[in-house]
Amino acid sequence: MRILLVEDEPKAGEYLRKGLSETGYVVDWVRNGADGLHCATSDDYDLIVLDVMLPGMDGWAVIRELRKNHATPVLFLTARDEVEDRIKGLELGADDYLVKPFAFAELVARIRTLLRRGPIREFEMLHVADMAIDVMKRRVTRGGDRIDLTSKEFSLLHLMAKRQSEVLSRSLIASQVWDMNFDSDTNVVDVAIRRLRVKIDEPYGKPLIHTVRGMGYVLEDRP
Repeated sequence: MRILLVEDEPKAGEYLRKGLSETGYVVDWVRNGADGLHCATSDDYDLIVLDVMLPGMDGWAVIRELRKNHATPVLFLTARDEVEDRIKGLELGADDYLVKPFAFAELVARIRTLLRRGPIREFEMLHVADMAIDVMKRRVTRGGDRIDLTSKEFSLLHLMAKRQSEVLSRSLIASQVWDMNFDSDTNVVDVAIRRLRVKIDEPYGKPLIHTVRGMGYVLEDRP
């Protein structure tokens, strides 16, 4: 199990890193919110232990950005025991909240509880640049404009949005969207991508779907 620890205090961070490593977890430790958000969104972790008070980008801002597209469980650490803070953390998408100082054994127990739950959050909304995807209503808008998609087009866009900035091969797309093994003689994926581009890219000037030659396709907001 991989844990991302975001803690700016050197002694506390080293203590937690060492303790969690000795407990059997693989731990990556970063000391500010910007680095924490970068790691959390560019790598796969089973859990994030996130301090609230961080230099620059605080824990509130980190989870606000993280929850736009990532469901990784988050355990907040904070020195503040105000009810309003706990409510704020939970409303922003935290899965648990531990007040400093705490017993290390309690931290481990809470981590194990969260990890046993597994992935439980399916995002209701996904965002890529000015495009919003309402997963529950299967509705897509860009720049405020409603975009009508077929069932397969929505499934394709949903897959790419869930894994945005990740290059998806044609074979993976075919297996996930059409439940079929990819046949090099068929261009079903390329045709579907082309139709999707006509609807979500061409009218808006700035493309979100990009071709990675020899590899596949990626959905991301590029400068």
